[in-house]
Amino acid sequence: MNSFKTTFLFFLFSTLMIACQQTNPLPDPLEAGWKGEPVCELIQEDNKLRVLRCTFAPGVGHDRHYHKPHFGYTIAGSRFQIKDEKGIREVDLPDGYTFNNKGVKWHEVLNIGDSTAVFLIVEPK
Repeated sequence: MNSFKTTFLFFLFSTLMIACQQTNPLPDPLEAGWKGEPVCELIQEDNKLRVLRCTFAPGVGHDRHYHKPHFGYTIAGSRFQIKDEKGIREVDLPDGYTFNNKGVKWHEVLNIGDSTAVFLIVEPK
């Protein structure tokens, strides 16, 4: 095999490997649900942002998923168990609570409270 073909094949293979590594194998929050049922619905999407409303009745969670950078607003709060790379913890998320982050590699949540929780998730594009 000549040098050009070898270099080209190496470049192609390297590019494919990088592209495969950058793809998150987990679903995003809209795709992820709870035991096969959706928990988030698309409220708005355009070329600048995506807005989701996610609803969790008591005992309902969100299967493992990732997040792109986003802002969140708690319309109705509850108590949650959160599992992520830091471990497992319980948090109270009150009505009107806001949060933002640069993305979440992965997490799972479960509503362990006694009220239905509702969140808005706003993702800039």
